[in-house]
Amino acid sequence: MDKVVQVGEAEVLPDLGDFPIDESILAKLPPGTQVVSANRYGLSQWTITARLHVKYPDGQTNRYFLKTAKGEVGRRLMEGEFHAISSLHNVDNLFAPKPYAWGKRSGPGPETYFFLLQYIDMSDRYPDPNQLCRRLAQLHRNSVSPTGKFGFHINTCQGKTQQSLGWESSWAILFTKMLKHVAQEDNKTNGHWEALDQLESRIFSHVIPRLLGALESDGQSIKPCLIHGDLWEGNTGTTFDTGNIYTFDAASFYAHNEMEIGDWRCFYNNIHNKVYTRTYLKHYPPSEPKEEWDDRNRMYSIYYNILYSINHGSQGTAVRQTAFDDMYYLVDKFAPFAAREGPPRLDQSQRVRFPTEADHTATKFGSAESCAYAAKMREGVGS
Repeated sequence: MDKVVQVGEAEVLPDLGDFPIDESILAKLPPGTQVVSANRYGLSQWTITARLHVKYPDGQTNRYFLKTAKGEVGRRLMEGEFHAISSLHNVDNLFAPKPYAWGKRSGPGPETYFFLLQYIDMSDRYPDPNQLCRRLAQLHRNSVSPTGKFGFHINTCQGKTQQSLGWESSWAILFTKMLKHVAQEDNKTNGHWEALDQLESRIFSHVIPRLLGALESDGQSIKPCLIHGDLWEGNTGTTFDTGNIYTFDAASFYAHNEMEIGDWRCFYNNIHNKVYTRTYLKHYPPSEPKEEWDDRNRMYSIYYNILYSINHGSQGTAVRQTAFDDMYYLVDKFAPFAAREGPPRLDQSQRVRFPTEADHTATKFGSAESCAYAAKMREGVGS
């Protein structure tokens, strides 16, 4: 039989399962709540996760999902996701779990932060394209930026990397700021690559003003839409009882709605299947100019691929090379270099193989290989 400990009974409670609970977490629960058990649960590349089973004073029971991460990176992760999930939940309370609190853990050991949210019984099967895309389009349409601008009130995190947000009236200006930030972080993490630096400079000076500027010129405008910001199949779950799709691990901000599905172009996730993008576009047609939709999608995927390169370091070299190729494609189309002035292109001998254990289309998320890879990625968080 599980031992039951009442909130406030002990500062550190290591005997309720394999996940220690301290007073800082207990203080976020209703007064008089009794903790029945706390055990490690789920898989995450950047955090440690657990499930809490509690009993309220009236005899009702409940479960919570808990995430923790160490150090300053952990603080950014937990604070960012709390605000991201809160925003999603406020627009559609059946699209994201209810967030309860985030904070700093007490007790011995390294500085650690936590995020407490609603626990939902979900399967990890791939999300139904029709339901996911219909509800995603509803989120984008129904959300309203509190400032009328693009951005967010704090810098959320995509993976372990903090984004550079704030508020901007122009989407092209915000996207340029965001892409410059991740390009700089990629340079710090993976080293300077002169050819990539040349392409990035031309993307910033010529391509973005032309390609994204067209969305907000000649009397046209786009709506700042709340996006999830890191939406792949591993950040969705389908409830066993109702079949409802929930999303989590969000990196939200207010963006051009098409930014959301730039992530779906990335080849290493199963949501790359074109059925998802085609279904979304049925519910939310491309912005004008429609004939440049695919180019914008490529541009947005560059941002996600550079983030992947930062988060995964040397394991993401092949993805960094994909971003390089996509930048060159857009430069060739919208702002080509003069003859013999462009940086050298990659040849086949320079290309790096993408690790199978990181490829969700080849290795199921949650498999032994995937779990081992996730553990390796967690080693770099909070260090």
